[in-house]
Amino acid sequence: MVRRWCILLAMLAVAAGAALSATTASAATTSAGRFNPGGAIHLVGARSHGRGIQAQAESTNWSGYAGTTGTYTSVSASWTQPAGTCSRGDQYAAFWVGLDGYSSSTVEQTGSEVDCVGRTAQYYAWYEMYPGPSENYTYKVAAGDQFNASVTYEGNNEFSLYIADTTQGWSHTTVASLSGAARSSAEVIVEAPCCTASGGILPLTDFGTASFSNSLADGAAIGSAGGLTEITMVDNAGRDKDTVSALTGGESFTATWLRST
Repeated sequence: MVRRWCILLAMLAVAAGAALSATTASAATTSAGRFNPGGAIHLVGARSHGRGIQAQAESTNWSGYAGTTGTYTSVSASWTQPAGTCSRGDQYAAFWVGLDGYSSSTVEQTGSEVDCVGRTAQYYAWYEMYPGPSENYTYKVAAGDQFNASVTYEGNNEFSLYIADTTQGWSHTTVASLSGAARSSAEVIVEAPCCTASGGILPLTDFGTASFSNSLADGAAIGSAGGLTEITMVDNAGRDKDTVSALTGGESFTATWLRST
Protein backbone atom coordinates (compact mmCIF):
# COMPACT_ATOMS: atom_id res chain seq x y z
CA MET A 1 0.00 0.00 0.00
CA VAL A 2 1.14 3.52 -0.59
CA ARG A 3 -0.37 6.38 1.23
CA ARG A 4 -1.76 8.08 -1.67
CA TRP A 5 -2.44 11.64 -0.94
CA CYS A 6 0.16 14.32 -0.60
CA ILE A 7 -0.38 17.35 1.57
CA LEU A 8 -2.18 19.54 -0.98
CA LEU A 9 -4.75 16.84 -1.72
CA ALA A 10 -5.08 16.14 1.99
CA MET A 11 -5.84 19.79 2.66
CA LEU A 12 -8.53 19.77 -0.03
CA ALA A 13 -10.03 16.65 1.51
CA VAL A 14 -10.19 18.32 4.88
CA ALA A 15 -11.90 21.37 3.47
CA ALA A 16 -14.50 19.29 1.65
CA GLY A 17 -15.14 16.93 4.54
CA ALA A 18 -14.86 19.16 7.58
CA ALA A 19 -18.51 18.87 8.56
CA LEU A 20 -18.47 15.09 8.26
CA SER A 21 -15.18 14.56 10.09
CA ALA A 22 -16.47 16.54 13.05
CA THR A 23 -19.03 13.84 13.82
CA THR A 24 -17.48 10.59 12.56
CA ALA A 25 -14.37 8.54 13.19
CA SER A 26 -11.73 9.85 10.83
CA ALA A 27 -8.08 9.82 9.94
CA ALA A 28 -5.70 12.07 11.83
CA THR A 29 -6.02 15.76 11.05
CA THR A 30 -3.04 18.03 11.57
CA SER A 31 -2.09 21.54 10.54
CA ALA A 32 -0.83 19.95 7.32
CA GLY A 33 -4.10 18.13 6.60
CA ARG A 34 -5.75 14.74 6.83
CA PHE A 35 -4.04 11.60 5.59
CA ASN A 36 -5.67 8.38 4.45
CA PRO A 37 -4.14 4.94 3.91
CA GLY A 38 -3.74 3.02 0.71
CA GLY A 39 -1.70 2.52 -2.44
CA ALA A 40 0.93 0.35 -4.10
CA ILE A 41 4.23 -0.85 -2.70
CA HIS A 42 7.45 1.20 -2.89
CA LEU A 43 10.03 -1.53 -3.51
CA VAL A 44 13.64 -0.53 -2.95
CA GLY A 45 15.58 -3.80 -2.79
CA ALA A 46 15.77 -7.52 -2.12
CA ARG A 47 17.28 -9.74 0.55
CA SER A 48 18.77 -13.21 0.53
CA HIS A 49 16.09 -15.87 0.73
CA GLY A 50 15.69 -17.62 4.05
CA ARG A 51 13.29 -19.35 6.42
CA GLY A 52 11.72 -21.22 3.50
CA ILE A 53 10.54 -17.99 1.88
CA GLN A 54 10.59 -17.90 -1.92
CA ALA A 55 11.59 -14.23 -1.96
CA GLN A 56 12.42 -11.41 0.44
CA ALA A 57 11.91 -7.76 -0.47
CA GLU A 58 12.58 -4.35 1.04
CA SER A 59 10.05 -1.53 0.83
CA THR A 60 9.83 1.96 2.26
CA ASN A 61 6.11 1.62 3.04
CA TRP A 62 5.05 -2.07 3.37
CA SER A 63 5.95 -4.96 5.60
CA GLY A 64 4.35 -8.37 5.92
CA TYR A 65 3.69 -11.22 3.50
CA ALA A 66 2.39 -11.42 -0.07
CA GLY A 67 1.72 -14.03 -2.70
CA THR A 68 3.09 -12.48 -5.87
CA THR A 69 2.98 -14.94 -8.78
CA GLY A 70 -0.65 -16.02 -9.06
CA THR A 71 -3.99 -14.64 -10.14
CA TYR A 72 -5.79 -14.30 -6.82
CA THR A 73 -9.48 -14.28 -6.01
CA SER A 74 -9.45 -13.65 -2.25
CA VAL A 75 -7.30 -12.72 0.72
CA SER A 76 -8.20 -12.65 4.41
CA ALA A 77 -6.63 -12.33 7.85
CA SER A 78 -7.28 -11.54 11.49
CA TRP A 79 -5.31 -9.16 13.68
CA THR A 80 -5.32 -7.33 16.99
CA GLN A 81 -5.39 -3.55 16.66
CA PRO A 82 -2.07 -2.35 18.11
CA ALA A 83 -1.91 0.57 20.51
CA GLY A 84 -0.03 3.60 19.28
CA THR A 85 2.67 5.10 21.50
CA CYS A 86 2.55 8.79 20.69
CA SER A 87 5.47 10.69 22.16
CA ARG A 88 6.07 13.46 19.63
CA GLY A 89 5.04 14.60 16.18
CA ASP A 90 2.44 13.18 13.82
CA GLN A 91 2.86 9.52 12.85
CA TYR A 92 0.82 6.93 10.96
CA ALA A 93 0.43 3.12 10.72
CA ALA A 94 -2.11 1.02 8.83
CA PHE A 95 -2.88 -2.72 9.06
CA TRP A 96 -4.73 -4.33 6.17
CA VAL A 97 -5.45 -7.12 3.70
CA GLY A 98 -5.66 -6.58 -0.02
CA LEU A 99 -5.30 -7.74 -3.59
CA ASP A 100 -2.86 -6.12 -6.06
CA GLY A 101 -0.28 -3.40 -5.51
CA TYR A 102 2.89 -5.48 -5.44
CA SER A 103 3.39 -5.58 -9.22
CA SER A 104 0.32 -3.70 -10.42
CA SER A 105 -1.06 -0.17 -10.29
CA THR A 106 -4.33 -0.86 -8.45
CA VAL A 107 -4.98 -2.01 -4.87
CA GLU A 108 -8.25 -3.32 -3.42
CA GLN A 109 -7.89 -3.22 0.35
CA THR A 110 -9.47 -2.78 3.76
CA GLY A 111 -8.03 -2.42 7.24
CA SER A 112 -7.52 -0.39 10.40
CA GLU A 113 -5.14 2.35 11.46
CA VAL A 114 -3.58 4.15 14.38
CA ASP A 115 -2.33 7.68 13.78
CA CYS A 116 -0.62 9.98 16.24
CA VAL A 117 -1.66 13.62 16.32
CA GLY A 118 1.06 14.85 18.59
CA ARG A 119 0.61 12.81 21.77
CA THR A 120 -2.93 11.66 20.92
CA ALA A 121 -3.60 8.30 19.25
CA GLN A 122 -6.55 8.13 16.84
CA TYR A 123 -8.01 4.82 15.62
CA TYR A 124 -10.27 4.06 12.68
CA ALA A 125 -11.15 1.54 9.96
CA TRP A 126 -11.30 2.11 6.22
CA TYR A 127 -11.37 0.61 2.72
CA GLU A 128 -9.83 1.73 -0.54
CA MET A 129 -10.01 0.94 -4.24
CA TYR A 130 -6.74 2.55 -5.31
CA PRO A 131 -6.17 4.76 -7.28
CA GLY A 132 -9.45 6.02 -5.84
CA PRO A 133 -9.39 7.65 -2.39
CA SER A 134 -9.72 5.73 0.85
CA GLU A 135 -13.04 5.87 2.68
CA ASN A 136 -13.27 5.83 6.48
CA TYR A 137 -15.95 3.89 8.32
CA THR A 138 -17.75 5.71 11.13
CA TYR A 139 -17.57 2.79 13.59
CA LYS A 140 -15.59 3.00 16.80
CA VAL A 141 -12.12 1.44 16.87
CA ALA A 142 -9.86 1.11 19.92
CA ALA A 143 -6.52 -0.42 20.80
CA GLY A 144 -6.80 -4.13 21.47
CA ASP A 145 -9.82 -4.65 19.19
CA GLN A 146 -9.94 -7.94 17.28
CA PHE A 147 -10.34 -7.59 13.51
CA ASN A 148 -11.29 -10.00 10.74
CA ALA A 149 -11.11 -8.77 7.16
CA SER A 150 -11.22 -10.06 3.61
CA VAL A 151 -11.17 -8.87 0.02
CA THR A 152 -12.87 -11.12 -2.55
CA TYR A 153 -13.19 -10.79 -6.31
CA GLU A 154 -16.81 -11.43 -7.28
CA GLY A 155 -16.41 -11.21 -11.06
CA ASN A 156 -17.39 -8.50 -13.56
CA ASN A 157 -14.86 -6.07 -12.04
CA GLU A 158 -16.60 -6.21 -8.63
CA PHE A 159 -14.88 -6.72 -5.29
CA SER A 160 -16.40 -7.42 -1.88
CA LEU A 161 -14.47 -5.81 0.99
CA TYR A 162 -15.43 -7.11 4.43
CA ILE A 163 -14.15 -5.94 7.80
CA ALA A 164 -15.39 -6.80 11.30
CA ASP A 165 -14.39 -5.48 14.71
CA THR A 166 -15.57 -8.34 16.90
CA THR A 167 -14.62 -6.48 20.08
CA GLN A 168 -16.85 -3.50 19.29
CA GLY A 169 -19.46 -5.75 17.68
CA TRP A 170 -19.66 -4.22 14.22
CA SER A 171 -18.99 -5.40 10.69
CA HIS A 172 -19.36 -3.93 7.23
CA THR A 173 -19.24 -5.23 3.66
CA THR A 174 -18.59 -2.84 0.79
CA VAL A 175 -19.06 -3.94 -2.82
CA ALA A 176 -17.09 -1.77 -5.22
CA SER A 177 -16.12 -1.91 -8.88
CA LEU A 178 -12.67 -1.40 -10.36
CA SER A 179 -11.76 -2.16 -13.95
CA GLY A 180 -8.31 -3.32 -14.97
CA ALA A 181 -7.37 -5.00 -11.68
CA ALA A 182 -4.73 -7.63 -12.41
CA ARG A 183 -5.27 -9.56 -9.14
CA SER A 184 -1.57 -10.40 -9.37
CA SER A 185 -0.84 -10.31 -5.63
CA ALA A 186 -2.52 -11.06 -2.31
CA GLU A 187 -1.09 -9.50 0.83
CA VAL A 188 -1.35 -9.00 4.59
CA ILE A 189 0.44 -5.75 5.40
CA VAL A 190 1.61 -3.14 7.91
CA GLU A 191 2.02 0.18 6.13
CA ALA A 192 3.68 3.54 6.66
CA PRO A 193 1.52 5.75 4.45
CA CYS A 194 2.50 8.38 1.91
CA CYS A 195 2.97 11.35 1.51
CA THR A 196 4.94 14.23 2.98
CA ALA A 197 5.09 17.60 1.20
CA SER A 198 7.99 16.26 -0.86
CA GLY A 199 6.18 13.02 -1.68
CA GLY A 200 8.02 10.88 0.87
CA ILE A 201 6.72 8.28 3.28
CA LEU A 202 5.11 9.55 6.48
CA PRO A 203 6.64 8.68 9.89
CA LEU A 204 5.57 5.27 11.15
CA THR A 205 3.58 5.19 14.40
CA ASP A 206 5.22 3.22 17.21
CA PHE A 207 2.71 0.37 17.18
CA GLY A 208 4.71 -2.01 19.35
CA THR A 209 3.92 -5.44 17.92
CA ALA A 210 1.12 -6.26 15.47
CA SER A 211 -0.07 -9.87 15.50
CA PHE A 212 -1.71 -11.43 12.43
CA SER A 213 -3.36 -14.84 12.19
CA ASN A 214 -5.55 -16.83 9.77
CA SER A 215 -3.74 -15.23 6.84
CA LEU A 216 -5.19 -16.89 3.74
CA ALA A 217 -4.89 -16.41 -0.01
CA ASP A 218 -7.60 -18.09 -2.09
CA GLY A 219 -8.75 -19.93 1.04
CA ALA A 220 -5.38 -21.58 1.76
CA ALA A 221 -2.56 -20.54 4.08
CA ILE A 222 -0.69 -17.60 2.59
CA GLY A 223 2.48 -19.56 3.27
CA SER A 224 1.55 -21.81 0.36
CA ALA A 225 0.76 -18.95 -2.02
CA GLY A 226 2.71 -18.74 -5.24
CA GLY A 227 5.74 -16.47 -5.07
CA LEU A 228 5.46 -16.05 -1.30
CA THR A 229 7.41 -12.90 -0.45
CA GLU A 230 8.40 -11.62 2.98
CA ILE A 231 8.50 -7.81 2.95
CA THR A 232 10.53 -5.72 5.39
CA MET A 233 10.03 -1.97 5.76
CA VAL A 234 13.21 0.12 5.59
CA ASP A 235 14.07 3.80 5.78
CA ASN A 236 15.98 5.78 3.16
CA ALA A 237 19.26 4.66 4.73
CA GLY A 238 18.29 1.00 4.43
CA ARG A 239 17.69 0.51 8.16
CA ASP A 240 14.81 -1.72 9.18
CA LYS A 241 11.76 0.21 10.44
CA ASP A 242 10.20 -2.98 11.76
CA THR A 243 10.91 -6.70 11.94
CA VAL A 244 8.68 -9.42 10.49
CA SER A 245 8.64 -12.84 12.11
CA ALA A 246 8.63 -16.16 10.31
CA LEU A 247 5.22 -17.57 9.46
CA THR A 248 3.76 -20.02 11.97
CA GLY A 249 1.60 -22.70 10.41
CA GLY A 250 1.82 -20.76 7.17
CA GLU A 251 -0.77 -18.31 8.50
CA SER A 252 0.44 -16.32 11.53
CA PHE A 253 3.19 -13.74 12.01
CA THR A 254 4.09 -10.62 13.94
CA ALA A 255 5.56 -7.27 12.92
CA THR A 256 7.46 -5.30 15.56
CA TRP A 257 8.17 -1.57 15.30
CA LEU A 258 11.78 -0.36 15.39
CA ARG A 259 11.80 3.27 14.24
CA SER A 260 9.51 5.92 12.77
CA THR A 261 11.78 7.26 10.04
